[in-house]
Amino acid sequence: MDQAKLERMLKILMFLSSGIKYSVGEIAERFEISTRTAHRYIETFRKAGFIIPKPVEGRYYVDKKSPYFKEISKLLHFTEEEAFILSKAIHSIDEVNIIKTNLIKKLYALYDFDRVAVTIVKKENSENVHNLIKSIKEKKQVVLRAYQSAHSSLIRDRLVEPFGFTANYITIWAFDPESRTNKLFKTARIKKVDITDNNWQNEQEHKEGNIDVFRISSYEKITVKLHLSLRAYNLLIEEYPLAENYLTKINDTKYLFDGWVCSFDGIGRFVLGLCEDIEILKPPALKKFLKEKIKCFKK
Repeated sequence: MDQAKLERMLKILMFLSSGIKYSVGEIAERFEISTRTAHRYIETFRKAGFIIPKPVEGRYYVDKKSPYFKEISKLLHFTEEEAFILSKAIHSIDEVNIIKTNLIKKLYALYDFDRVAVTIVKKENSENVHNLIKSIKEKKQVVLRAYQSAHSSLIRDRLVEPFGFTANYITIWAFDPESRTNKLFKTARIKKVDITDNNWQNEQEHKEGNIDVFRISSYEKITVKLHLSLRAYNLLIEEYPLAENYLTKINDTKYLFDGWVCSFDGIGRFVLGLCEDIEILKPPALKKFLKEKIKCFKK
């Protein structure tokens, strides 16, 4: 089998894994092949162990319960933290050789989110993610139907301009014309995504915020310095691997975290759980924040 044919078959396999059902005609048109070839590929996937149920109204899809599907999905995508660890391991190889070069190329190739998104999102969210990807490519406004806001506790439709995903497609950055601000929306809280005929009206306003190592987002950056015990250091890099970029060893039992956070929420939870192992050097506002949190336990 030549490389072009294999690549096309893999693309069709991922296309059918989105949770959306497609006719043979739609598959053939999308990949510029004959309907006969499309039928042949479907039979090949079945023989390879992928469950393709009998078509409903002439439409096919790959069941994500298929043997090998979860294993393939795990190989097709890395979170930012997983990629950081893999990249660090690969770059630690001293020799410059073809194997190291190919590993780096393969790792970076996996960031084409249009190819891998449908393999890692839950089936009930896959059509929404698919429509969001499409709207970003076409620069269209969308309506997030019955969006459940944790901040306002309201469930209502939201007209937005989506422009970027975070890791694992858990949230999406979108401009909200109503409030004239960029916000993060959780894909799991969207009942349905309707793509409108309206083009983006505010592209110049689109701006992704910061996401700190504790996975908190905002447009703010607050400098934080902490002294950590060996125990706190180990737990920090185990739970939040990207924090290693901001850690310096002082001695065998003491480390310095010198970095930034978007708010005190994420780092505050971590420090509260290890208050005997962490000394806050700056800012004083973090200490005040934690003291207020501790008062909640006394009520």
